Amino acid sequence: MKLPEVPQFAEDEINTAIGLARDPAVLKAAVECNTRYPHWEELRHHPLPADARSVWALMKLFRRAQAREIVFAGLHFPYTIGDASSQMLYHLDKTAAGSLSGMLDTFGHDRERYIVNALMEEAIASSQLEGAATTRRVAKQMLRERRKPKNRDEQMIFNNYQTMKKVREIAKTDLTPDLLLSLQEMITSDTLDDPADEGRFRDNDEIRVVDGSGTVLHTPLPAADIPRLIDEFCRFANDAGDRFIHPVIKAIVLHFLIGYIHPFNDGNGRTARTIFYWYVLRHDYWLFEYLALSRTIKETKGQYKKAYVYTESDENDLTYFILYNLTAIEKTIREIQVYLEEQQKEQIQTLHRIHAAGDLSFRQIDILRQIAKRPENPVRIKEIEEMYHVAYATARGDLLRLEELGYLERRSAGKEYYFLYSGIPGKLF
Repeated sequence: MKLPEVPQFAEDEINTAIGLARDPAVLKAAVECNTRYPHWEELRHHPLPADARSVWALMKLFRRAQAREIVFAGLHFPYTIGDASSQMLYHLDKTAAGSLSGMLDTFGHDRERYIVNALMEEAIASSQLEGAATTRRVAKQMLRERRKPKNRDEQMIFNNYQTMKKVREIAKTDLTPDLLLSLQEMITSDTLDDPADEGRFRDNDEIRVVDGSGTVLHTPLPAADIPRLIDEFCRFANDAGDRFIHPVIKAIVLHFLIGYIHPFNDGNGRTARTIFYWYVLRHDYWLFEYLALSRTIKETKGQYKKAYVYTESDENDLTYFILYNLTAIEKTIREIQVYLEEQQKEQIQTLHRIHAAGDLSFRQIDILRQIAKRPENPVRIKEIEEMYHVAYATARGDLLRLEELGYLERRSAGKEYYFLYSGIPGKLF
């Protein structure tokens, strides 16, 4: 990715742009373009009714007139909440949570399993964004079985999962520099070339954010300023100040600021996404417990990088980063709604099977259904305990009951034993 250059305007060019506003076609183009909020890199390739620089100058005038501003550490970060952002926030506040809650209510005690699954998906995708090469299937199996990580990539995923669970516990706790260090240490434990970088702020100015070709995309703020910057970051994160910022917008801004400050030698991206989750849960946006947002970010990784670069290259205009993240959130919500609709259909079928079987609980039927989807994989008690958030004895009893009825076969592996789907009898599947 090449670092884009955004035009800077002299006074005569601004006056020319103002004059162009008298042309209805140019005015309409500037307004419509701002609705989509393209960066100069995108705008200059679009067919326009006037010179691209002039239209861009007019768009910038409109943006500045509508912008709000966050002042952080003496730096100014403007952002605009346009119609697209307002619509997505409204859907998030008024529709998504209610719709998701209604779907989840039909699953009763099984809601916790969906949270656990989302945490796993989030941990895996966030690690893969930072280079973890382990496949999703292997990573999930490791987490479900509580198996010890075999390599650095698995360790990254394990750390992320443990950290995400921790964030659920501390969501109402104020953020402090020590807590931020603790979260980064959890995320990076046993994964860094220099273990001394775990739980420690950056003490050098050698770090650069580069693309695959080595082009420098971002030079972090000086290491000497990090203690002051993090103190201010924590005050901002703890809602110091009187000005209201929508909680989801502020969570996105916190995400950006960690990347911008780059306070650590490693683990900045994972820490930034963790702080995002801490903040939305702190403000009772519980539906984010069910959203694996990093999976969507991983699928649109190029746009994620552009959102950072576009913001910094265009006078620190946070609108690009905010719009990208709101769009990713909306996409993730749609995906979980489709998934839950499919699960509801499966549940209806499962209830019929329970009625036909007459000798299994709902959870036992669901365990069997999950095992039947991957019959070649061994299943251990710890995996069921983790997946369904039940006691060890309950998980053990469920698997032994399924063995007793002939659905599973028990095998030994040293001092432990595991279960395999037997494929008989076929009355349920």
